[in-house]
Amino acid sequence: MVLLAAAVCTKAGKAIVSRQFVEMTRTRIEGLLAAFPKLMNTGKQHTFVETESVRYVYQPMEKLYMVLITTKNSNILEDLETLRLFSRVIPEYCRALEENEISEHCFDLIFAFDEIVALGYRENVNLAQIRTFTEMDSHEEKVFRAVRETQEREAKAEMRRKAKELQQARRDAERHGKKAPGFGGFGSSAVSGGVTAMITETIIETEKPKVAPAPARPSGPSKALKLGAKGKEVDNFVDKLKLEGENIMTSVGKRSVEAAKVLAPPINMESVHMKIEEKISLTCGRDGGLQNMELHGMIMLHISDEKFARIRLHVENEDKRGVQLQTHPNVDKKLFTTESQIGLKNPEKSFPINSDVGVLKWRLQTTEESFIPLTINCWPSESGNNCDINIEYELQEESLELNDVIITIPLPSGVGAPVIGEIDGEYRHDSRRNLLEWCLPVIDAKNKSGSLEFSIAGQPNDFFPVQVSFISKKNYCNIQVTKVTQVDGNSPVRFSTETTFLVDKYEIL
Repeated sequence: MVLLAAAVCTKAGKAIVSRQFVEMTRTRIEGLLAAFPKLMNTGKQHTFVETESVRYVYQPMEKLYMVLITTKNSNILEDLETLRLFSRVIPEYCRALEENEISEHCFDLIFAFDEIVALGYRENVNLAQIRTFTEMDSHEEKVFRAVRETQEREAKAEMRRKAKELQQARRDAERHGKKAPGFGGFGSSAVSGGVTAMITETIIETEKPKVAPAPARPSGPSKALKLGAKGKEVDNFVDKLKLEGENIMTSVGKRSVEAAKVLAPPINMESVHMKIEEKISLTCGRDGGLQNMELHGMIMLHISDEKFARIRLHVENEDKRGVQLQTHPNVDKKLFTTESQIGLKNPEKSFPINSDVGVLKWRLQTTEESFIPLTINCWPSESGNNCDINIEYELQEESLELNDVIITIPLPSGVGAPVIGEIDGEYRHDSRRNLLEWCLPVIDAKNKSGSLEFSIAGQPNDFFPVQVSFISKKNYCNIQVTKVTQVDGNSPVRFSTETTFLVDKYEIL
């Protein structure tokens, strides 16, 4: 199905909230919705009507209509299923199905609509997943806030203790007829005491970071790991949380290291610089079969010199997998479709200076097994009280070069370290998190397969899910910028490119 727009409108066709999933002007969508009530036949029970160009699929909601506008060749059964999900989303955010209530929560509804449909195609999500995605709840943020609150409480306790020590020292000095230490004075002892308390508070507030260092906001890639760093104070606090039954995820730091390492800016950047980034999310079954693979890519343009602000990017797309491309709304779509060039609709305008601008993005979603870049086979087999595990990998996409590959296998707790048999590469055993990490510096066409064998006490289900992480300087979809030219004169412009291919999620369940 190709979904053009989703809207909530009145029975007169007035749009309350509308979300377009393809490029469409406001006049066009308002005209379609205004024509919608005139097309309905009150004597029939149909929930769709068609015109020469579009199909309306709708559902009455008291005094309003939930309307989907699709192409005529879309699947009507999928349209109706999508319509039901849209209709269930609205009561999640609106207490009453009234115009003012819909208008008040319009942005919440738009965010929820975006989770259901992307680029005109239905996403495989349910109501619970939409609620989770829009809430954006972060367990790592909760841990960070708990750490910070504990540090603040410890600093305040230390402040009170120091204040008591200074007050006691002052009383002892007055009892022995001496001047209070550190303060000489003006006025009565009450004034002296007030000054003491004020200065004490200032001293303690200044020294608070020394008592329990709080994670500072990172100022660059090299400091992006303060939250996940295994400092003594943070580790002690995390241990206390574990004793209290709190489930702590400790793999964030490592992922942040990899992200900072990959996303660090290149040393030699030209005045025109492109950043091509792809992220993959993949889930496979342990017995084979690709459950879902989704890849998102984007070209970010950064211009640092104003004389190169009016340019065009020549894009070469050698992808054969059916990637869906989408240009920025300000980019000339006809120019890109006919000549594979990215330029502004108004050639007289310039691209923004000293800011990253996304000019092209693409998306690939598939369940085709041949598209898996790196296959992982995990074969646990019981042998008496132990379990023998054989894991092998194979690079299917030989044009890629994967760096810093880490294949993480969970282990049963309380059974000791695994006994490693044969291994290609290296391994790390994290006894604290009960993980075995198989580390491979490079996987490419010359090193496309490898295996690991080890044994340990446990059951076959104990060794799933297997997780994979890697970085690459070659993108998966093979979409590149080959040339940059100026709008006036078509003269070539020097440019630099930074390509990264990252893992968002890569699991074998």
